[in-house]
Amino acid sequence: MRTRPITTAVALGATAGLAIAAAAPATAATTAKLSVLHGVPGLTVDVWVNGERTLDDFEPGELAGPLDLPAGTYTVAITASDAADASSPAIGPVDLPLAAGGNYTAVAHLDADGDPTASLFTNDISQTAAGQGRLTVRHVAAAPAVDVLAGGSPVITNLANPDEQVLNLPAGTVSAAVAATGTTDPVLGPTDVTISEGVNTIVYAWGSLEAENLAIAAQTIGGLHSAPAGVPSGELGLASTDAGSSATPWLIAAMAGVGVAAIAGLGVARRRTVAVSVDR
Repeated sequence: MRTRPITTAVALGATAGLAIAAAAPATAATTAKLSVLHGVPGLTVDVWVNGERTLDDFEPGELAGPLDLPAGTYTVAITASDAADASSPAIGPVDLPLAAGGNYTAVAHLDADGDPTASLFTNDISQTAAGQGRLTVRHVAAAPAVDVLAGGSPVITNLANPDEQVLNLPAGTVSAAVAATGTTDPVLGPTDVTISEGVNTIVYAWGSLEAENLAIAAQTIGGLHSAPAGVPSGELGLASTDAGSSATPWLIAAMAGVGVAAIAGLGVARRRTVAVSVDR
């Protein structure tokens, strides 16, 4: 499934909307849930919403949200870091519409050729079948395409920037490996990966292979195994090879095998390095 491209201003501007609407009541009928990943290396910016600075010195690798935003349209401008005002934006202004009931992740990233771009992903929050979990893999790095194998057969093929693939899998462990696109000879693995019931685990590869600043980010959305009372909450956290991480260690390691993971440290939600949870 392909993503819908948007401008970098839109992706970063969505983060600004988080700052002005963090206190909004979370009602699925009137709000949208938005998370933002800043995955453009070397670009620090200020974000302005409706003429007000709402995010200062937003740095690469930072994750914001998820937070509930009132449905509507936000006018966003992007300036150089510490600009006096938004009168001379580097990008924008641009209008960002958010639909009620939606769950989104906006990602500012590099395209396959290393040029800045952005993509808006709609997160799959549909219920999972009893006993199943969900794995979403998103390629937003300036790096080559890969195939993901399960039991020796390809289950994700030719995954390239800026695409994603979503798999609904039985809860438990899956023997997974990664191969160069078009082959079934693993470059790494197979390795067991845990699929959690009722959870959408979303893994992002971002950064640049050539610049050797590739990194992994992980986002989990739980509460999908039964009808939720509202929009499912999410958790943003660091990708890790430690046991129990919300990221899938096999994917992080496997991408390294095809040149998609010289993992760098990530900042989470304004430089915090602990996971951030949001109640439903």
